[in-house]
Amino acid sequence: MACFIVGGAEAVAVTGIRSAVKKHEIEAGIVDEQGNQLTSVAENGYSMTTKLGWLQTMLAGGAALLCVEHIWHGEVTFAFPFLTAMSNATDTAVMLHEMATVGVGMAALVTCAWFASCVIADAVAKTSARAALEA
Repeated sequence: MACFIVGGAEAVAVTGIRSAVKKHEIEAGIVDEQGNQLTSVAENGYSMTTKLGWLQTMLAGGAALLCVEHIWHGEVTFAFPFLTAMSNATDTAVMLHEMATVGVGMAALVTCAWFASCVIADAVAKTSARAALEA
């Protein structure tokens, strides 16, 4: 009913965190103003700004797709109260339970998948750099 709100809220939070991290990495000379990495990916791995951009994209994209799906099924409307589950108290309780279980679960799963992809991406970058040096 409204599980996409949790992922969307996490995407907004990650946007703020990414902005703060980017500012710090600009000062440290790791990324430039556009967020492009200035240090060697092969030696240092990907910058946190880049990694948080991946998470931001994953969360926002997933939330947008879920929102479209909920609009398609009539659970979200373009008239107040926008979420059909908010029209009565019984449905609102069910919606909040779904957000707390399904929404949080999906957001946590996406975050875990992002973390794994960051570890793998850094390992591949460093391994390819070692292979290039040995060749």
